[in-house]
Amino acid sequence: MNFDWQTLWFILVGILFMGYAVLDGFDLGVGALHLLVKTDKERRLFINSIGPIWDGNEVWLVTGGGALFAAFPEAYATVFSGFYLAFMMLLVALIFRAVAIEFRSKQPMKWWRQFWDISFSMSSIASSLLIGIAMGNLAWGIPLGTDHEYAGTFLDLLKPFPLLLGVTTLALFTMHGSIFIVLKTEGALQKKLKRWVKNTMIFFILCYALTTLTTLIFIPRMLITLRQEPFLFIVPVLNVLAIANIPRNVSHGRGFGAFLSSCAALVCLITLFGIGVYPNMVFSNPSPENSLTVYNAASSVGTLKIMSLMAAIGFPLILSYTVSIYWVFRGKVKLDSHSY
Repeated sequence: MNFDWQTLWFILVGILFMGYAVLDGFDLGVGALHLLVKTDKERRLFINSIGPIWDGNEVWLVTGGGALFAAFPEAYATVFSGFYLAFMMLLVALIFRAVAIEFRSKQPMKWWRQFWDISFSMSSIASSLLIGIAMGNLAWGIPLGTDHEYAGTFLDLLKPFPLLLGVTTLALFTMHGSIFIVLKTEGALQKKLKRWVKNTMIFFILCYALTTLTTLIFIPRMLITLRQEPFLFIVPVLNVLAIANIPRNVSHGRGFGAFLSSCAALVCLITLFGIGVYPNMVFSNPSPENSLTVYNAASSVGTLKIMSLMAAIGFPLILSYTVSIYWVFRGKVKLDSHSY
């Protein structure tokens, strides 16, 4: 594992997508759980818990996509052309989720609110599944030609392993979202949601165990970097400790501690994914020689150096904006005349 400009930008792009998963992951989790609460007040509380921050969270996705385009243009072209239909479906789902948040309370009619409630929840579930399926295909590998173009169809992306990782991603986001909504609510609703954390954790742990076992059996190359760099085994250890710390914090009423533990688990899981796929950007299956790596897919070293200077200026701005927004909208959700 060589620490060079290409590897640096592999890590930086990963951090941007990691920021999106941590921040928008609980948004998607809250949306996936939305239909499980029945009263209009409870559903408004769900939407208002993420209403002021969801669009800021998606800045990380846009920035990550831009960084991928600039740092690894060939990988960007291959992924976005090969996954074109899947990405269009993801885009439609994200748009519907945004519209549902804004439109849901514009009219008092029951049918109107039910329609947008269903749109909000279904689009959140679809987005989570599609993100996981995309990651599953990058881990499993996709057929690439000698020109590094995708040589399959949309249905080729729906293999068992990517579908399993899609469900696991949904389980992870629902756990993350349930913890966040416990942090933002109080009273009887919070007590009910604490039970949801236990159920979503069980769902996630079962999916995670099955995904891990499947990966070890069918994709042993995901362990190559771990075996070459044994110190990286600290990552799965920290992941287990973070997940184990969630129910302890919830049982002691430490909602913020549980949320930080959930964020840490997400960070560790995405780090493990990055370690597993490195040095590949897009692994070619069944022709590994056609794979796109951090070296043959990267821009020139000069370009990466200039981008590093820009990142040194821009990244602190994005981070400070995110921190300030969360600070302004901290505390429990209250419904008033300005609420969604």
